[in-house]
Amino acid sequence: MEQNNYQGALQQPIGSGFNVASTAAEVIKGIDLKGKIAIITGGNTGIGLETTKTLAQAGATVIIPARDVEKAKRNLNGIARVEIDPMDLMDPASIDAFAKKFLASGRPLHLLINNAGIMWVPLRRDSRGIESQLATNYLAQFQLTARLWSALKQANGARVINVSSHGHQFGTFRFDDPNFQKREYETLQAYGQSKTASNLFALELDNRGKSFDVRAYSLHPGSIGGTELGREAPPELFRKMGFVDEEGNMFPEILASLKTIPQGAATTVWCATTPLLDSIGGVYCEDADIAPLASDSEMSPGVKRYSLDEADAKRLWKWSEEVSGISFPVV
Repeated sequence: MEQNNYQGALQQPIGSGFNVASTAAEVIKGIDLKGKIAIITGGNTGIGLETTKTLAQAGATVIIPARDVEKAKRNLNGIARVEIDPMDLMDPASIDAFAKKFLASGRPLHLLINNAGIMWVPLRRDSRGIESQLATNYLAQFQLTARLWSALKQANGARVINVSSHGHQFGTFRFDDPNFQKREYETLQAYGQSKTASNLFALELDNRGKSFDVRAYSLHPGSIGGTELGREAPPELFRKMGFVDEEGNMFPEILASLKTIPQGAATTVWCATTPLLDSIGGVYCEDADIAPLASDSEMSPGVKRYSLDEADAKRLWKWSEEVSGISFPVV
């Protein structure tokens, strides 16, 4: 009987041997990626850049789609086997153009790492009226994966990795009002909704794709210092969340809990390369292992059951096809 992770059926740690302090270099030790092709969105900054470095050093060819190509060139300078192409996750036409160019190369795609994301942004919408965090953090993942599907199948063993967040616990997916047209906009609810969607997508993609030897995963990288994720966040929001004092100084206990960038990239790299997941998919991971199911209490460790719900995963897939105009039958 084929297994899936609907309702969290497979959602329990498997004793990977790694932990919260493990780094990307540690989890990939002994793994050879020569001849493998990877695409990493957001692969030129933060944990995406660390992921790029790690996979390239292991022998992979890494393609980075970037909104700011010149910035990407600067950040990626000196890293072997890296290619850069333009793409803007808020622009569906640019996603199509990027995918078309890659498919024209005739290469298989072994790893698609949907790493790029935004957070703590004011209300914005894309050209379709989709709220910006939902458009960037989720719907772009759906579109890019759909467009690259034939190359993923061609790999005869591919993985799709969605970099999600513990922040999925900020919100369920609101099918009745996903774009905040009927309710007041709250940036963390929007962020949570987008990450819940990313989890549901990995869950459903894995179930549909495993017969083609394409497995999918979502993950929480950890709370990480030194990234660009909070660049638009107003100081009062950090105070409200209890991260900083009235002067804007981060509390010592918060600072001590942050991962370094090499630690923050570890779970992405583990999901992408570990043989321990060869026969397991659709799971949500953290600290370089499968995460436990979260309790019903607010913001508890692990992944919420609503983020792994079969009915919502199937409903989200249909919604995504409708709003994007993209048919993604997985055949």
